[in-house]
Amino acid sequence: MTDYETGLARNAANHQPLTPLLFMERAAQVFPDHLAVVHGATRRNYRELRERCVRLAHALAKRGIGRGDTVAAVLPNIPEMLECHYGVPMAGAVLNTINTRLDAATIAYILDHGEAKALIVDKEFMPAVRLALVQAKAKPLVIEVDDALAPASAKGETLGGMDYEALLAEGDPSFAWPLPQDEWDAITLNYTSGTTGKPKGVVYHHRGAQLLAVGNVLSAEMGKHPIYLWTLPMFHCNGWCFPWTVTAQAGVHVCLRAVRGADMWRLMDEEGVTNMCGAPIVMATLLNTPETEKRTLPKQVKFIVAGAPPPEAVLAAMQAAGFAVCHVYGLTECYGPSVVNEWHEAWGAKTGPEQAALMARQGVRYIALEGLDVLDPATMQPVPPDGATLGEVMMRGNVVMKGYLKDQGATESAFKGGWFHTGDLAVKYPDGYVQLKDRSKDIIISGGENISSIEVEDALYKHPAVAVVAVVAKPDEKWGETPCAFVELRPGASATAEELITFSRQHLAHFKVPRQIIFAELPKTSTGKIQKHVLRSQAKEA
Repeated sequence: MTDYETGLARNAANHQPLTPLLFMERAAQVFPDHLAVVHGATRRNYRELRERCVRLAHALAKRGIGRGDTVAAVLPNIPEMLECHYGVPMAGAVLNTINTRLDAATIAYILDHGEAKALIVDKEFMPAVRLALVQAKAKPLVIEVDDALAPASAKGETLGGMDYEALLAEGDPSFAWPLPQDEWDAITLNYTSGTTGKPKGVVYHHRGAQLLAVGNVLSAEMGKHPIYLWTLPMFHCNGWCFPWTVTAQAGVHVCLRAVRGADMWRLMDEEGVTNMCGAPIVMATLLNTPETEKRTLPKQVKFIVAGAPPPEAVLAAMQAAGFAVCHVYGLTECYGPSVVNEWHEAWGAKTGPEQAALMARQGVRYIALEGLDVLDPATMQPVPPDGATLGEVMMRGNVVMKGYLKDQGATESAFKGGWFHTGDLAVKYPDGYVQLKDRSKDIIISGGENISSIEVEDALYKHPAVAVVAVVAKPDEKWGETPCAFVELRPGASATAEELITFSRQHLAHFKVPRQIIFAELPKTSTGKIQKHVLRSQAKEA
């Protein structure tokens, strides 16, 4: 033992568990009268928001819900969903935000697997939840939210549960809610999409949530009192931890039940929005809004996009419309975004195609992530930084999940070799930036040659008529697999399959050119991700 270990132990004075819950306490103490939430006619300051969160915590605690208990929520981006991100863990419980577009059977599975003790649900989603509760073994306390902006068709819905406002009335705003016993305590539970079987329950801890939230402040270049438009679902990776990020900076949460072009433009104008996040589909919705419904933005809006990199034309259109785009990458297992395309000032002087090529790279690790590399999964050694050699993206650090709930085998497999295996294939450049080439399951192997579906998609995105494209493998007797492209055209644009195939030959090696083009609306998740597993099934049948 060294002198630096003698008499220098941890104690209550010098060590407290990291938790994002204290962001709310600080915001309410320092900026009690600052606007915190906007939702239709509802406008609440931080004093009011903090009081409602603590009331929720106390009301749940009075009903015996505490450390290690799960509270599920089927809610859109409304104030009550934000309150759940504080009130539920303030009671010591674990918040399980459920995708509002899931079918009843999957909701039932999640309620059972997570052993939900309470379920907070918006009236719009009660039909699916009603069926789920019939199928589920879990019998949670049902708490009903009656949002003023819910569709008129949902107004009469009820599951016979308790009213949310009545529950809050039971709580004491002076409740001395407990800090987590350990920063390793679970704070939230998020279920993966389950495209290859039952969804897995990803467990976040207080430490990771706090660190990722602070990382967002830095990567989003978020100053004091940001005005954040909730286009990203809060049920998705807990809104990438932005419910805690925005509050850390005492910002304004501008709620939005559904992503609609006219509503986004109106709110950006009227509320002076500074920041927003979303998948590429949100960009498309913004840009494709009729001109009569668009607004001139009062200030530049910082838009963080995850998923497919913005094509050159989309990037240029977003910049012209008043947006500064930042490309990030992450997974549910790493609290949302943990890799950022850290932009260099000198890159702004490059040509449009050069900038688009640079932005297509996923980037470098968040400051909150300790390790990011592209490794050969067989040897666990880094691939050479040549921008060509494929490997698997791997991460390690404090913003990687605790593991999968009740699935030790999957957890051990994901963490094999001391790294989290993402399943994403990428290359690494000499400057350390990584670029995804495909999911391991999305690589097309044609005649023994590997074809990146992303590379084929990038080529098709260069065509001016193409709005959205996804490329998957189609079984082929001769080649094993060949690329099959599903395409959505821009409104008012036209193109034939032959035209797009000919166009692809100008940008791709011949064996990479799609053999078939199918024009159709692409199936997407509620967060805007294209469901390639659905397209693979359609390609087999085509």
